[in-house]
Amino acid sequence: MRKLTYFIAASIDGFIGDESGDGSVFMSFLDEEYLGFLTSEYPETLPTQARPSFGLDGAANKKFDTVVQGRGSYQVGLDAGVTSPYGHLREYVATRSLTESPHPNVELIRDDVVGKVRELKAEDGELGIWLCGGAQLAGLLADEVDELVVKTYPVVFGGGMPMFGGRAYSLAQFSLEENWIFGNGAIVRRYARRA
Repeated sequence: MRKLTYFIAASIDGFIGDESGDGSVFMSFLDEEYLGFLTSEYPETLPTQARPSFGLDGAANKKFDTVVQGRGSYQVGLDAGVTSPYGHLREYVATRSLTESPHPNVELIRDDVVGKVRELKAEDGELGIWLCGGAQLAGLLADEVDELVVKTYPVVFGGGMPMFGGRAYSLAQFSLEENWIFGNGAIVRRYARRA
C-alpha cells in the first residue's frame, strides 16, 4: 500500500494561508540552507519549471511519483501560465469547476476524490502520493493521510486557511518521526499516523 503524504507549509498557529489563502510570506524563508534541504530530501516538491536552476533537471523522484491538489492550489500555477506545475509527477487535480484538463499530464478528479485516492494508494510501487493542498481537499482526505510533513515557518497569521478545512472534529494521532531545524527559524517535522 502506497502512502499519502500531506506535505504542507504552515504558520506557527497552523494556517497554510491568510483569509484569502495567500501563503506567499513563506517564500521569504527559502534561503540557501533550507533550499538545500528541499532539493536533497524532497526534490519532487519543487515545480518542474524551477528544477533546472537547482540542478534537478532529469533527477529521479525520491519520495513521490504522484501529486494530488485542489483546484485553488492548481489555480496558482494557472495564473502564472503554468498548466502542468509538476510535470515530473503524475498530476491529479480535484475540481468541480474545470470541465476539461488544461494539460495532457493533468487528470481531473471530478467526483469521488476519496475513492480515487484509495485507488492510487492501492497501486504497486515504492514511491508515494503527495497531497499538495489545499485546505478543503486535505479536510476531505484527512482519514486517508498516512504521513504529515509540516514545514512550520516563524510567522503567526491569527486566522486564515487551516491545514484541514471544512472538517468536523475528529481526533487522529500521529507520531513524530523526524525533526529538522533551520537557521531561518523554519522547522520541518515528519509525522506518521498511529495505527
